[in-house]
Amino acid sequence: MGKKRSGGGLSPIQQAAKFLGVSVLAGAVLAGIALPAAGALGLAAKGSVEGFDEIPAHLKQPPLSQRTSILDNKGGHIATVYSRDRTVVPLKDISPYMQKAIVAIEDSRFYEHGAIDLKGILRALNQNAQSGGVSQGASTLTQQYVKNVFVEEAGDDPTKVAEATQQTLGRKIRELKYAIQVEDKLGKKRILKNYLNITYFGQQAYGVEAASQRYFSKPAKDLKLEEAALLAGIVQSPSRYDPVNDATEATQRRNVVLQRMADTHDISQQEADKAKKSDLGLKVSRPKNGCITAVSGAGFFCDYVREVFLNDPVFGKTKEQRAKIWNRGGLKIRTTLDPQTQESVQASIKDHVNKGDEVATAATIVEPGTGKILGMGQSRPYGFQKNETTINLSVDDDMGGGAGYQPGSTFKPIVAAAPWRAASRRGRRTRPRTRCRIRSASRPVAARTG
Repeated sequence: MGKKRSGGGLSPIQQAAKFLGVSVLAGAVLAGIALPAAGALGLAAKGSVEGFDEIPAHLKQPPLSQRTSILDNKGGHIATVYSRDRTVVPLKDISPYMQKAIVAIEDSRFYEHGAIDLKGILRALNQNAQSGGVSQGASTLTQQYVKNVFVEEAGDDPTKVAEATQQTLGRKIRELKYAIQVEDKLGKKRILKNYLNITYFGQQAYGVEAASQRYFSKPAKDLKLEEAALLAGIVQSPSRYDPVNDATEATQRRNVVLQRMADTHDISQQEADKAKKSDLGLKVSRPKNGCITAVSGAGFFCDYVREVFLNDPVFGKTKEQRAKIWNRGGLKIRTTLDPQTQESVQASIKDHVNKGDEVATAATIVEPGTGKILGMGQSRPYGFQKNETTINLSVDDDMGGGAGYQPGSTFKPIVAAAPWRAASRRGRRTRPRTRCRIRSASRPVAARTG
């Protein structure tokens, strides 16, 4: 047996053998030969050993998780919520520089080969054998897209994410088969569009539109050459090439992309040299996610909207289904909140109760006859800091509130007046009952704050 290198790595011979095995398997895939279901070339998938032909023929492509916008009754913005910050855009809304940059650095022969680049595999085999490590990969853009689909489907489940990214021969073969199917079904342009919309660019930005807004505060269609090269360079290692945290490393990586674009004749050498001299030009926009960012103190109303969605069967038969839809996002939710009423609610509360007072107050304005909520506010802001809270004092605990309040004797005159008014309308006076049973829908509120 060959001697292992220090640090547990493989020797050049072992690396060569490994990549040779991959190239042989890739050839088998292209030839349509079924791999054996057991033995050294067997592959593990879904916890069992399967043959190539046993892998499902069609790749499931779940809808991409995106931002959800919550709007008031005038169409104005209340808040943006998401599990992953992504805005899917068509290829025409992505700068041509960006399209060329990602192809140049990730798969320069993208338009020349099929789903699998055998020439690239052989090149990687040779390079890695010489370096004694994995210094060069061989995955095509299509294969990378397939892997990202697996990661997207895994969501935030760490076990599923690990399965989707594990470096095993079995996963690679599944990836190869699906890549062939995707190439045949979608074609190059749609694959490129899907790839740019699904890929992670660091800083909580998924997809090129979110990345462009995060780093440059502009849409992806307006990216300049040097900006596109920077984003394309991040993809290989979003943490290492993060321009916000390490400008030097990010600049070097960007310049590698620019030179690669010149080498592939996407731009001239003169253009590349000029772009290399420019600074990063960052104009970073910080993520604004969740009800904590809601305008006009509408954080509690935003939270109420989420609770209504998660509890109403009209949005899904089970709570699990509704939660999945909410987390996937991509929704535009128009609500009954009136911006002028909301501002008046908050102004009135502020005039009477301070957020640091021992007591807290809440007010909700509901339109008579329709039940539409026009305004909802509290003296303590929505949040997790001192004198803030995420408990909505206007609703019960099953809708994100506390345990409620006991109205006590304040309801007695209201209940006592009811039969008196009814009798007066009938033209006779009846002595109101002073003893009555009052049942409140609310209960004492819990004093939980951030």
